Amino acid sequence: MAVSLTRTAAGVIIGAFGLCAAIAMASAQDAAAPQGAPAEQGAPAAAGGNPPSQDDVKQIKLTDEQVTHFIAAQSDLASIASKIQSAGDKPDPALQAELESIATKHGFANFAELDDVAANISIVMAGLDSTTGNFVDPVDALKKERDDVQKDKSIPEADKKQLLDELNEAISTTPNLKFKENVELVKAHRAEIEKALQ
Repeated sequence: MAVSLTRTAAGVIIGAFGLCAAIAMASAQDAAAPQGAPAEQGAPAAAGGNPPSQDDVKQIKLTDEQVTHFIAAQSDLASIASKIQSAGDKPDPALQAELESIATKHGFANFAELDDVAANISIVMAGLDSTTGNFVDPVDALKKERDDVQKDKSIPEADKKQLLDELNEAISTTPNLKFKENVELVKAHRAEIEKALQ
């Protein structure tokens, strides 16, 4: 049904990698600041919980090593999840240092790199069909859904307008996948990623 995809589309990228998105919401601005990077670089979500816009996600070509390091980091990140939730969008320096420490412990240069890897994994995970495992670019899936809603004469006009507005917003904020080779890499680790993010 159109409404179920529409309501989940806005959060699908965030839901694909759960905790790392919450961590990034809490720390991306301050964690990146000491290196002089823009605060929004690699941030998978804004404080309001919206999905990343096309400009927020720094798309990279993933390596097998980055994906396995991301998976390995999840248990350490989960252990500080309550601190991250308590900090909201203003983490203290001790929490920022802990995030940086976890990232470097797991082979990342810094938390910003871990954040970028998480965002790129999430784009692929959001486009994987749960039954077939086939990848459909999330933007293409949203556009098809929008076309279906436009053609559906059974949807009342007021509801149709709301659905189309939601779909157009999701399309404008969901990035297209730039590195198609990331699909096979993430698919190869899909079960491990899903298990790590539970």
